[in-house]
Amino acid sequence: MELRIFTEPQQGATYEDLLAVAQTAERLGYGAFFRSDHYLAMNSAGLPGPTDAWITLAGLARETSTIRLGTLVTSATFRHPGPLAISVAQVDAMSGGRVDFGLGAGWYEEEHLAYGIPFPSLGERFDKLEESLAVITGLWQTPVGETFSYEGAHHRIVDSPALPKPHQRSGPPIVIGGGGKRRTPALAARYADEFNIPFQSSEATAAQFARVQEACRAADRDPAELTYSNALVLCCGRDEAEIARRAARIGREVDELRENGLAGTPAEVIDKIGRYAEAGSQRIYLQVLDLADLDHLELVAREVMPEV
Repeated sequence: MELRIFTEPQQGATYEDLLAVAQTAERLGYGAFFRSDHYLAMNSAGLPGPTDAWITLAGLARETSTIRLGTLVTSATFRHPGPLAISVAQVDAMSGGRVDFGLGAGWYEEEHLAYGIPFPSLGERFDKLEESLAVITGLWQTPVGETFSYEGAHHRIVDSPALPKPHQRSGPPIVIGGGGKRRTPALAARYADEFNIPFQSSEATAAQFARVQEACRAADRDPAELTYSNALVLCCGRDEAEIARRAARIGREVDELRENGLAGTPAEVIDKIGRYAEAGSQRIYLQVLDLADLDHLELVAREVMPEV
């Protein structure tokens, strides 16, 4: 089981906070540093304010050397797919090919209103996500010297030189996720290198993985080509007092975290990770909400990572 670090900077973080977490995660051997792509805090003042996901990752690309970097997930409503393809390709080049690219339909209406971003219906957002995936992968995969065109209901590309190319020859691995039962598995089967289930039980995880695998078979794709992953909030402590302190710091209850996240002693966390492994998960994104608590990362790296 690969363990990755997943942050929510909109809740309140500077670039320096994120840099400290990313460099610590790299030193400790975590597989990746990921961040959300949000512009508005949830149930928090969010001070000093949001940081842009791809600007942040560009900086981290130059201040780290081995850890992979990515978004869980970029919202297709935030950026036109052509400029987004350029940004992601550039960060991939700046990192020497260490980018994973998570893309989703977007869901948080309030942040769209707060920053003047159109927020269409769910069906239209999924249509835009599908077209964005087609455009971005089409631009990356077009051979140098050729042009790319695309005619969609929402996006029209005419004779694009399809530059720049990402450092990774086939493009950054694409992460698609969520609990949708029809369109989400179909999009994953067509475009994804990784399928992610955020904040769900191991039972729900197994059921959704099965839907994705069936969608792959329907599309004549080997389901084993995908990596299957989860995202779960982390609250690990050496004893009950430390667990309670960490839960309080993020405004959560210990019992709720034990039920819905990866919470408890290292032994408890190891046991629960095993249940997700049995459901088919190969990678877990540890949602770290207290970015000042670098000892939390140290504890998991030392006592959990070697056992999973």
